[in-house]
Amino acid sequence: MTSEHPNFLMVIPLYNHADTVRAVAKKALNVHDQVLVVDDGSSDAGAAVLDGLKLRVLRHPENRGKGAAVQTALHEAEKLGFSHIVIIDADGQHDPTDLPQFVAAMAADPTAIVVGKRDFNQPSIPASSRFGRNFSNFWLRVQTGKMLGDTQSGFRAYPVKIVRGLKLQEARYAFEIEVLVRAAWAGVALRDVDISVYYPPQAERISHFRGFMDNFRLTLLNTRLTLRSITPWPHRKLVASGEVEQKVTILHPLRSVRALLTENVTPGQLAAAGAVGVFIGALPILAAHTVTILLVAGFFRLNKVAAIGTSQLCMPPLVPGLCIEVGYFLRNGQFLTEISIETLGYQALDRLYEWLIGSLTLGPLLAGGVALIIYLVANTLRRDMGKAERVVG
Repeated sequence: MTSEHPNFLMVIPLYNHADTVRAVAKKALNVHDQVLVVDDGSSDAGAAVLDGLKLRVLRHPENRGKGAAVQTALHEAEKLGFSHIVIIDADGQHDPTDLPQFVAAMAADPTAIVVGKRDFNQPSIPASSRFGRNFSNFWLRVQTGKMLGDTQSGFRAYPVKIVRGLKLQEARYAFEIEVLVRAAWAGVALRDVDISVYYPPQAERISHFRGFMDNFRLTLLNTRLTLRSITPWPHRKLVASGEVEQKVTILHPLRSVRALLTENVTPGQLAAAGAVGVFIGALPILAAHTVTILLVAGFFRLNKVAAIGTSQLCMPPLVPGLCIEVGYFLRNGQFLTEISIETLGYQALDRLYEWLIGSLTLGPLLAGGVALIIYLVANTLRRDMGKAERVVG
């Protein structure tokens, strides 16, 4: 038994892995003496092979999904007074001797979710697994701005009270993605630790991933989470974070920049967010500017409030008009001087094309200029705020 952090329960969700679960359970008991197996309605009498081992077994009368098994384990751990659960799959892919990495991470940040990052630098890893992991990692970054190396890993540690406090809807495979996204929204840190991985030969692999149905569920989940991520409605926090609460508006630029600087955002990060907002704001993507800015800012972990705020500088008519003029000049060698039903109405598609050309030419210049101004102002304000703090101190 590990002594650094004894207050956790090791959990093995089980569904039709009778051939491998006993070996996994024995290895788990070698490194920790508190082990729970949740048999999720197995039809191969998998739990029976555990007879004689000193561990707990809970059973679902029918298969409800891995997410439901984890929820059962969380409920049991809370009832028994454990602060964390460490999940490890029953298929033998993960090595319980990697547990010390999780113990250290839990001790360093007790409210974080810790995910094992599998070593994929070996030829036995299926191409589908590589693609699935990268695809899932991408969507986590889009939806939360957070990065993890292996969002599909089945070896992870959950703080019991934190995860029990999340409003989770998925009960099956998609649970493992939903819990990460909603935890990140709730201010919970996501950590990863390096772990080993074993992939048996193709003929020996047992997977309960249902190609069409589980991919369909994941598609629906990612659609729902992405739409929620761009909705301008605050997420309920379980852990305090540095998100901006003050109102930010271009009508009060100095006050807005000062408020943003109090949220642990550097002048460079604010400048980059401002550049993204202005560049996208200049593009002719009608009725989609805000959604696009939120997605891009989230992916690059930029301040969304700053990006949306600076995009307001590109509201019609000034910036779109300038872009159209630049685009018209690049196409025709002269500026558009006639504003009429003919030029703006019947020739609307031409103006839209010129707006695109002009925005791709003028947009980077405007974005660079705004970024420079934001950086200089923010840098000056940060120095002034630092001097004021030293005087008060």
